[in-house]
Parts: sequence; structure tokens; C-alpha cells
Amino acid sequence: MKPIRLVAGFLTVGFWTLMSRILGFVRDIVFAAKLGDGPVAEAFLIAFSLPNMFRRFFAEGAFNMAFVPMFSKKLEADDDPKGFANDAFGGLASILIVFTLLAQVAMPWLVLAMASGFAADERFQLATDFGRIAFPYILFISLAALLSGVLNATGRFVAAAAAPVLLNVILIGAMVAAELTGGDFGTYLVWAVPVAGVVQLAFVWKAAARAGFRLTLQMPRMTPDMKRLAWIAAPAMLAGGVVQINLLVGRQVASYFDGAIQYLNLADRLYQLPLGVVAIAIGVVLLPDLSRRLAAEDTDGGRNALNRAAEFALLLTLPAAVALILIADPIVSVLYQRGAFGADAAARTAVVTGIYGAGLPAFVLQKVLQPVFFARHDTKTPFHYALVAMVINAAIAVGVSPIIGFYAAAWATTLAAWAMVILLWRGSRQMGEATRLDARLKRRTLLVLLSCGVMGVCLLGTEYLLGELLYTDGLRYLALLVLVGVGIASYFGTAQLIGATSFGDIRRSMRRGA
Repeated sequence: MKPIRLVAGFLTVGFWTLMSRILGFVRDIVFAAKLGDGPVAEAFLIAFSLPNMFRRFFAEGAFNMAFVPMFSKKLEADDDPKGFANDAFGGLASILIVFTLLAQVAMPWLVLAMASGFAADERFQLATDFGRIAFPYILFISLAALLSGVLNATGRFVAAAAAPVLLNVILIGAMVAAELTGGDFGTYLVWAVPVAGVVQLAFVWKAAARAGFRLTLQMPRMTPDMKRLAWIAAPAMLAGGVVQINLLVGRQVASYFDGAIQYLNLADRLYQLPLGVVAIAIGVVLLPDLSRRLAAEDTDGGRNALNRAAEFALLLTLPAAVALILIADPIVSVLYQRGAFGADAAARTAVVTGIYGAGLPAFVLQKVLQPVFFARHDTKTPFHYALVAMVINAAIAVGVSPIIGFYAAAWATTLAAWAMVILLWRGSRQMGEATRLDARLKRRTLLVLLSCGVMGVCLLGTEYLLGELLYTDGLRYLALLVLVGVGIASYFGTAQLIGATSFGDIRRSMRRGA
């Protein structure tokens, strides 16, 4: 197998994730304009979040973090990787079929667990009905996540990275169909969710089959490898459960404030753009690469991979965080303020966006540091750290909400993320030479911070000069484009000038691998 070209892998996954996030913006812009921050919008968001929450718990988080390192080592040693993947596929499918059936019965209680503030109004029944329709998505998307792990471990990133684009294409298509036929937006949207899951699963299954991994459903077998996989995955599942508890706490707090779930959702979409492009790319590419290098006892290669991942993360994440903090108002106004989504709703969403922006580097750095543990099959340590972060999150979200309202949920998410990074960083220091920072990363981090400072001054100055043009119908789109363009040009221009990054380095990395 050809060696993974690390930076090229980051950019490939990042590009397709960017395409998915852009389509996600289109989806949310139409969604907010038609449904605003009303009961149907919030009911759909809770229903859609249920399968996605458990998906991260079962597949993309716990299961894949245990599966990918084991599969990568079997692939490296040519130790029947297809048989191992097929056993995992059958086992995961069996668990999820039973879980999906149970969730249909327990849906009212699941909705209350997500948003107990719905209990006294129409949102509860809507969310329960929507939840039963949307929940089977977990089966299809979790199996698709496992197949994506197979593809990523073999260095084939395109199909797995492009699959999420299909979800947004189908959801946008459902809203267009609702508009053209005069149908109910909420109903069309929620039925589109399981359809999208089937399409995504078929897409990555076909790609895996072409790569030589035609996986089929079979009765689960408790082989020694499956026992080891379950043993490794269990702590990661618990850690994933802790993360989801953090999200539950935030939604519970928000459910007691009208419209707050929508504000948090739209702000989440904004910071998920850079988070998805950078963090998902790093998580997808770095874990199998580190696993192979550590299996081969390539300490220098592992250290280089980790440092380049951190460098890539900071280069793209820090300026995005600065922009979300400084110019959240015009960004949110231009993207979301129209139709049923008014100025007050946009202003509240902008505040949440700035709070999330302050946590953006922490969310990305977690994706850099966690593979250090998972590549060594250590899923217990991150679980212990996640427990600490959970306590911090709950204390802030619940304790501070009587003072600052639903904004407490956003602050809790951000501060808990930074606590998690600090714990992961301290823990990784004890893992030997492969986790040491190199001189290039230290120097370029300082230069990136300086470039962000220059960009911040340019953004504030340009925002002042544009003034009301940023909020004037017909002109605000062009004004925001100018503002963003100034930010990009000032940041990358400064970064190139002072050596924070080198476009030549990026081109060479893509040609020969990093």
C-alpha cells in the first residue's frame, strides 16, 4: 500500500467537508427563513439530533476509535483485515437494529431526556413523532461510518469524505419539493433523514467493495478479535457518552428558553464549518497514520505526523476563531436574518457564535491529541478526562443559566473543551518522544498568533468603514464578501510574509508526503 500523504489527506478530507458544510449552510438558511425559531423548527432539531447523538456514541466516536487502529494493524500485517471488518460490520448492525427498535418504544422518554422544556407544549408531540421517523438513520449512518473507517485506513479518503454531502443535497431537495408541492416543511425534512442514510450507506459500501472490502451482513460472531474490540471500545463508548451528556445538558438548558435551541443550532453550524474542515480532516487522517507508524516503531515519523497535524490545525483554526469572535454580528445577519428569522434572533445567535468561536481551537486540538491515546489502544485515559470536562460543563450550564440564560450552555461547552485540551496535553507528555513538540511547530505557532493579530485589526477597521452597508438589504452580501476577503488576504499575506506558513511547503508536502 502506498504511504499516506498526510497533508494531501488533510486537504482532501477538508475539501469535501467544506462542500458539505457549505451545503449545510444553504440548508439552514432556507430552514431558518421558512420556520424561524418556532416550535416545528425546534421539534425537528431535537428529532434529528437523537440519531446523530447516538451515532457519535456508537460509531464515529467509540467504535471507530477502537476499530481503526486494530484494522490498520491487520492491514499492515496482512492478517485477514477483510474478515475482521466483516465481523465488526455484522456485530455493529445487530446491535443497532435492536437499539433502533427499542428507541421507537422509548421515543417520548428520549425526547424528554433531550428537552424536558418541551413537556408543557406542542413541541413534545411533534418531536416524538419526528423522532420515530428520523431515528433509523442511526443504523445506516453508523454502518457507513464503519465502512468509511475501512476506506480511510487504506488511504482512500474521497468517498468517505464526500458521503456527508449527500445528506445535505437530499435535505435541500426535500425542502425544494415541499416548496414546489405546498407540502409541510417539517414532514418533508424528517422523512428525508432516513432516505439520506440509505443513500450514504450505499455510496460508501460501493466504494469499499471497489477497494476489495465487499462487506456483508452476517450473524455476529464473538471471536477473540471481537472480544478485544469490545474491550477497547467500551471505555471510548463511555467517553462518548460523557460528551453526549454535555450536549444533553446544553439542550436541556436551552429548551426552557423560547427559540434558544435554534440559536444554538445555527451558531453551532457556523463554528462547525472550520471545525469540520480542519478537525474532521485531522481525525480521519491522523489516527490510521499514527497507528501504522507506532506499530512499525517509527517514533520519528509519529512525532512528525503529530506536529504537522497540530501546525495544520492552528494555521487554519486560530484565524477562524478570531473572525467568529470579532465579526459574528455581520456574519449571522447576512447568513440567517430573513423571513421568519428576525433581527433579535440574529443578535442572540451572534452572541452564541462568538462564545463558540472562543472554544474553536480547543475543539480542534482535541482531535489532534486524542489519536495519541487511541493509537496505543488507550481509551480509558480520555474517558477519565471526559468525566472531568462533563462536571465542568454541567456546573457552568446549570449553575450560570439563572444569571445569563441560555448563553450559559454555550460558555459551558467552550470552557469544558479547553479543560479537556489541558488534560489531554498533560497526559500526552508522559507518552515518550513521539509526543514532543518540535522547534518548527513552536516557532510557527507564535507567527500564526502574530498573523491573527494583524488580521483582527484589519477586520475591525474594515467593519468600521463599511458600517451600515453590512446590514443594508441588497448591499450586505457584497459588504460581507469584502470584509471576509480583507480578513483572508491580511491573514495569509502576513503569514506568508513572516514565515508562519509557506505555500511552497504545502505544495511539496502534497507531492511527496509529510
